[in-house]
Amino acid sequence: MKKTGVKVGDITIGENNHIVVQTMCNTATQNIEASFKQCVKLAKAGAELIRLTTQGIKEVEALKVIKEKLRENGIRTPLVADVHFSAEVALAAAEVADKVRINPGNFATDHNIAFAQFSKLIEVCKKNNTALRIGINHGSLDERIIEKYGNTPNGMKESAVEWIRMAQDNDFNQLIISLKSSSTRIMVDAYRLLYKEFEKSGIAYPLHLGVTEAGNGEAGRIKSAVGIASLLSYGIGDTIRVSLTEDPLNEIPVAKFLADYFLTEAKNGGQRIAERVNNNPVIFEKSYNCKTWSEFILSASCDLGPLLLDKIIDDVELHLECDEKFENGDISRFRDELLQASRRKFSKPEYIACPGCGRTLFNLESVFNEVKRRTSHLVGYNIAVMGCIVNGPGEMADADYGYVGEGRNRVSIYRGKTPVYRAVPENEAIDKLLELIEQDIRNKIFTI
Repeated sequence: MKKTGVKVGDITIGENNHIVVQTMCNTATQNIEASFKQCVKLAKAGAELIRLTTQGIKEVEALKVIKEKLRENGIRTPLVADVHFSAEVALAAAEVADKVRINPGNFATDHNIAFAQFSKLIEVCKKNNTALRIGINHGSLDERIIEKYGNTPNGMKESAVEWIRMAQDNDFNQLIISLKSSSTRIMVDAYRLLYKEFEKSGIAYPLHLGVTEAGNGEAGRIKSAVGIASLLSYGIGDTIRVSLTEDPLNEIPVAKFLADYFLTEAKNGGQRIAERVNNNPVIFEKSYNCKTWSEFILSASCDLGPLLLDKIIDDVELHLECDEKFENGDISRFRDELLQASRRKFSKPEYIACPGCGRTLFNLESVFNEVKRRTSHLVGYNIAVMGCIVNGPGEMADADYGYVGEGRNRVSIYRGKTPVYRAVPENEAIDKLLELIEQDIRNKIFTI
């Protein structure tokens, strides 16, 4: 199978190169000074690729200035323009950014128009040596794809294949593909299906891995590790982002850990894992000796998450020696988080939360923590906290209820994909969310 190398600025992704660690700014792109300073911090922390939101032409213009300031200060980290709804913005961004990310499901409502605009975009990318990421997201697939394949991993794969073929028809191969979902099961299945398609065609494009809207804290780290490890352990994946609802600086050490963990394992097709479970035990017992608690949860998630996700094992029994102090209850709590991230046993609500970006107009992290605190009793429910309408209704496809930023100090409250309350003042929004859930429970509209 021929592996395609994609040039993004001064780095090459794919073609047997190292796994590239990337992240995304959560500053408003029009705030040039804040975005510049955050890019400097992220680059110095080890980010090899930095994405910024470019929802409009003004953001593209700001991105150009940010890039110039970085280069003047000796920072050559490639910048990615994140474009969702506007083909015109994508065309402008392709003249400025090192890579442009588009979501085909949002690129244009009419498929023929989308194809024509995509062809124009490719020509601009060729002219400016700009790479392109086709970012397929579960929950924002094209209606034609959903009608034919359903909102499924196979539908995600088919959407990616369709856009890859359009690029091939335009003689363009500087493509990176992502197939993201907040569900580790859906995300892993989609990537594996696409990788099989690559093997059949004989041409592989670089894959950008990530569990979208993974949340924060230990839960977000464990969920990301389970999904990403289930692919990296079999040599699938070329660049990764760990999406956390925190300061983006916090994403980088986690992503670097995952990339380093699979430096050797990615070359042997997962034999490291297979050798550990020759007898396919139902309960897998394993001991760890780690310097820090963080090293333990990431190592165990990488080792055991894929086995749980693929139902090779059903449960784990863990033993730990650690230089960092921990309580026995911490291991039990980690086991519960690992089983939930692997979609095997749910002991608390499932949360979907975007990491936030320049489109977010409220304190996403503090709101998310408060939503978790006040809904912790709702075991079995799936609750989303999303920064804006771009990542909201579509990308919280699996959520039962959602808190979605609508504008400055305004929030929409969703039941499934339907907004029930619009333009709710931010200081009343969590109460409205709880009110809706409790009302539905009383009326038996939603039951677990």
